[in-house]
Amino acid sequence: MSTDPLFNESLSLPSNAIEYYVSQYLVAAFPDKAMIQSDNPLFSLEKYEQAGLCSMTPKPNVLSQVITYWKGPSKRLADKDRSDWFNFSATFASSEPPREALTSRIKNGWFEISWEGYTLEVILMSWGEGFSRGYHYWILADFKEIAENFYVAVCEWNIEIRGELLVFDAGYWHKDEDLFRDIKGSTFDNLVLKGTLKQDIKEDLEHFFASRSTFEHYNIPWKRGILLVGPPGNGKTHAVKALINSLSKPCLYVKSIKTQRSDDEENISQVFDRARKTAPCVLVLEDLDSLVTAQNRSFFLNEMDGFAANAGIVTLATTNHPEKLDSSILDRPSRFDRKYHFDLPGESERHAYIELWNKQLQDELKLSDEAVNEIAAMTDGFSFAYLKELFLSSMMHWIAHPQPGAMQGVMVSQVSILCEQMVSVNVTPAPEDTRPNGQTFPLVWGHKPK
Repeated sequence: MSTDPLFNESLSLPSNAIEYYVSQYLVAAFPDKAMIQSDNPLFSLEKYEQAGLCSMTPKPNVLSQVITYWKGPSKRLADKDRSDWFNFSATFASSEPPREALTSRIKNGWFEISWEGYTLEVILMSWGEGFSRGYHYWILADFKEIAENFYVAVCEWNIEIRGELLVFDAGYWHKDEDLFRDIKGSTFDNLVLKGTLKQDIKEDLEHFFASRSTFEHYNIPWKRGILLVGPPGNGKTHAVKALINSLSKPCLYVKSIKTQRSDDEENISQVFDRARKTAPCVLVLEDLDSLVTAQNRSFFLNEMDGFAANAGIVTLATTNHPEKLDSSILDRPSRFDRKYHFDLPGESERHAYIELWNKQLQDELKLSDEAVNEIAAMTDGFSFAYLKELFLSSMMHWIAHPQPGAMQGVMVSQVSILCEQMVSVNVTPAPEDTRPNGQTFPLVWGHKPK
């Protein structure tokens, strides 16, 4: 039972009065202590403590409220023999809980901190702010310098990128280890592109990061803007993931710009400021046409190539709809100075992609060389995404009606079905579209499958 009135009294107040009340309370209760306050989400004290960099002890007589979340089935349940699937008592007979399925976060608490020989206290409180929950921190120490140094140490450790992606979303940066693990399976080895496109992109960025001294010697700005252009499903996202894997540089991924709590300009400023502090790095802007609007475009362009140097930053953007981008972004040199086009695959690329899939199939599902040639010829107009769907839908159909040697016939039937779907959803863009400034922009890749 908590005997300190701080939490009960402050959290009963209107949300816009809580911060001031808590600060006033702490100043009065601890006149000999220095105090700093923050609502910076990078002050993730729990992760810092989990790394063994400090110790946290709940303050006596104050209840620390910890919320536990379920992330999904634990590995033990996922790996369990399906014949015993519903025998949960057997599954969880061990005294060790399935921790990989759980995560937790402190919602409200008061902790004594031991850090580098110093003793501090941290009060953590959270409450609803609009559509989200805001987290607020107060640090008490004998001297302000100690509190500030501790605050900086926690924030700096949390922004270091160690086997994860730094993702900007909802107005904040956060690390995403799960997303980083997801992209590890995407490599240039399993990416099929037309001609030398794959090698060109890879060598372009490898050369850029290896050539800093050369750029500086000739007074050339050491920065690069690259735009991957083309209709959806033709390898842009896979190429971005493969680049992140191969370059081994910190990656910052912008998921969204718009938020309820801050305006676009503030968020864009956060994005580029963080990229400058992380450089050399890769700044990924996927679906650029949805991130940059007529309202925020000028500010975005000033951040990208204005007075700030942006040294060591590769801005790697993708778009399915170049016709929606203003010419100041699409055509202006020094912004996106390299543009790589991801068109629908030709027959040779489709053949290579089908072979790549075919090698991974079980023997009873494998296609003959003749069948591979036939399917490659039949799928004119298919994107790589539709070729993947062709394999998945065919495999599901085969599993429902298994018959060795029947995969070729199943896939031929599925080609016809997918062709009809492609036409019905009108996936092909119009031959000409209009940019915001009224210019027309030809879309050379659009055509319906035969």
